[in-house]
Amino acid sequence: MANPARILLVRHGETEWSRLGRHTGRTDLPLVDEGRRTAELLGERLRRAPWHGLPGVEVRTSPLARAAQTCELAGFGPRARPWDALLEWDYGAYEGLTTPQIRARAGDDWLIWRDGVADGETRAQLAARADEAVAWARSAERDVLVFAHGHFLRALAARWLGLDLEFGARLRLDACALSVLGWAYGMPAVERWNDTAHVTG
Repeated sequence: MANPARILLVRHGETEWSRLGRHTGRTDLPLVDEGRRTAELLGERLRRAPWHGLPGVEVRTSPLARAAQTCELAGFGPRARPWDALLEWDYGAYEGLTTPQIRARAGDDWLIWRDGVADGETRAQLAARADEAVAWARSAERDVLVFAHGHFLRALAARWLGLDLEFGARLRLDACALSVLGWAYGMPAVERWNDTAHVTG
């Protein structure tokens, strides 16, 4: 019997707004030079053992430039299909703002995972998209590779584990990090998280 599906996650490389801590939902920003460099380093890593270029893996990417460029520079562009389900959280009125700026409006204890956003996508809507991605990943006995965004990928991880969206607050995810969600003892599990060895090592 084949192994059950795993999902490999890549957060996009650095942009000008991610460097500044500005919430970047649907604003379509390109990678900065550092983001391009780390995407290329990720590609080099995935071509080596134990990954060997991930033959047979199904690849999808958010259609936003920062994710699509990361996918392309890592060498998976020709194999990838853009998918709107992988878009970042629509932050609505909080688009482009930093966390301190949002807390000045919403209160000092504002937490996006618990309180959501104003005039944007609800937590339930985000969870539904994450559930759609989980269902797709588990739909066949093959691994999948996803290039997407920080908040969306943490939501996906929470839903893979069968947990509430708020669990995403406990998952740090850096630019161009590699993560793997799989199985342990027949249960959904985290195999690897926020691995940036290709960037730091």
